[in-house]
Amino acid sequence: MKKKIALVTGGCSGEAVISYKTAKTIYNHLEKEKYEVYLIDITVDGWMYEDENGNKQLVDKNDFTILVNGTKLKFDAAFIALHGTPGEDGKLQGYFDMLGIPYTSCNAATSAITFNKRYSVAVASFAGLKVAKSVHLFKHIPFDAGSINLKMPVFVKPNNGGSSIGMSKVNKKEDLAFAVEKAFKEDEQVLVEEMIEGREFTIGVFRSKGEIIALPMTEVKAHDDKDFFDFEAKYQGKSDEVTPAVASETHYKNVADAAKKIYSVFNCRGVIRIDFIYNEAEQQPYMLEINSIPGQSDASIVPQQVRAYGWTLEQFYSALAEDAIAGN
Repeated sequence: MKKKIALVTGGCSGEAVISYKTAKTIYNHLEKEKYEVYLIDITVDGWMYEDENGNKQLVDKNDFTILVNGTKLKFDAAFIALHGTPGEDGKLQGYFDMLGIPYTSCNAATSAITFNKRYSVAVASFAGLKVAKSVHLFKHIPFDAGSINLKMPVFVKPNNGGSSIGMSKVNKKEDLAFAVEKAFKEDEQVLVEEMIEGREFTIGVFRSKGEIIALPMTEVKAHDDKDFFDFEAKYQGKSDEVTPAVASETHYKNVADAAKKIYSVFNCRGVIRIDFIYNEAEQQPYMLEINSIPGQSDASIVPQQVRAYGWTLEQFYSALAEDAIAGN
């Protein structure tokens, strides 16, 4: 009998537009001979299921069920394709935990920690991983730019969230206040972080049948007119992504080892993507952030890496679904 999968997308943040692209890729490559896939769209206006005829109905939040031909349908698992809140910050995971519904992402605690960039780097640092020096700001506490004792340039970014929305690179201290104000428009907390010199690599990691697997890494290069890897560079063609990265065996081993350690230390599940800056002088990768639900439009980095690994997306998404259903 086919397993019933709720493919959950949408969201309540500016990242919803990316969520729909991710969901489309997953829907197109989830093997329909194995799974019945039902698209669930979560927005501020409600949780909706839309059938193939365009008919919409509200999801019953009491037990996360829908009606199909007059019969209540319960799901075997939820495939979370929702970036930002509530799908990436642990809220949805906590809800599914309460209902006993398996899902394809990190658990509620891990999702909440990895969604918070400052807490992520704190945990990583405690585990002996390399991270940049940073300062954590709160909107309700006044700050003095002159008191931020970090080496310039720095990156200023919303502490919670992704897709580089609200992020700035600051080269002079006098420009810091404006960048912080911009980031506060996206979040109540802001992270100011020293820039690490080096090459930027990003790598997908997942678990299948008990084995933690690091995918072939990608090198990300922003175009010359972009000073860093911002939203335009990520999603509007302003960067080059080389998959697999042209790098030495040492680069690959050091990044893959760090990535698998992070996956283990943070008790991750499903697929995550970790961004690193590789400092050549130290021959060490510095962890930037962890994406617990990475973007997966058809041309996105994780699908690129899956293909470079030698798997089809059908194999990959089946592995994630089966791992969730099995409770791994």
